[in-house]
Amino acid sequence: MKITHIKKLLTVSGFILATCLMQNTAMAQQKNDPKYNKMMQDSFRAEGIAGLDRVEQDATQKFCSDIAFSESKKGEAMRDKIQKINMAGILQPADGKYIGDWKSGERIAQSGRGATWSDKADAQVGGGCYNCHQIDPKEISHGNIGPSLTGYGKLRGYSPEVITYTWNRINNSKAYNACSNMPRFAHFKLLNEKQIQDVMALLLDPESPVNK
Repeated sequence: MKITHIKKLLTVSGFILATCLMQNTAMAQQKNDPKYNKMMQDSFRAEGIAGLDRVEQDATQKFCSDIAFSESKKGEAMRDKIQKINMAGILQPADGKYIGDWKSGERIAQSGRGATWSDKADAQVGGGCYNCHQIDPKEISHGNIGPSLTGYGKLRGYSPEVITYTWNRINNSKAYNACSNMPRFAHFKLLNEKQIQDVMALLLDPESPVNK
């Protein structure tokens, strides 16, 4: 076996081990609370495409739910591990193209539909980007949980580094901030590769209204 293959196997094995350790640590941090468990059971039901698996937290979510630990000095090392594991799971575009159609990207950014119990299984999920960001300067209604993205490419430039960072951030923002409020669009298969390419175009195509 080639040395490069061995290194890759060791890297993957290391990430798997770290994930298991994180799961065990997170579970230990969260005490079994009967009232909480009953509340979760009574509040959610499986219907349509929405299953009860949604209330099962992964290691990243459990870490961030324990605010006292995640924001403590002891939590810093775990935060770094979580970010590295989320980064390792990001796939770059299969066709090598990062920029799609900004007009399609605008429709995705405007749409908040999809992935709820009332949606059909084949319904396309939207990005709901305007819920948290200002994007097009002409938009009269937008959220402010996230930073303004107006002039995103115009201000940051269109270097390979900016493009890769933007791709990674949309795919899985927790690769940079373990407890980011931004959804992990690719991780949870909310947006497919083509949709992410189109949202990339909305932010980075010079012809997009974002950069005018």
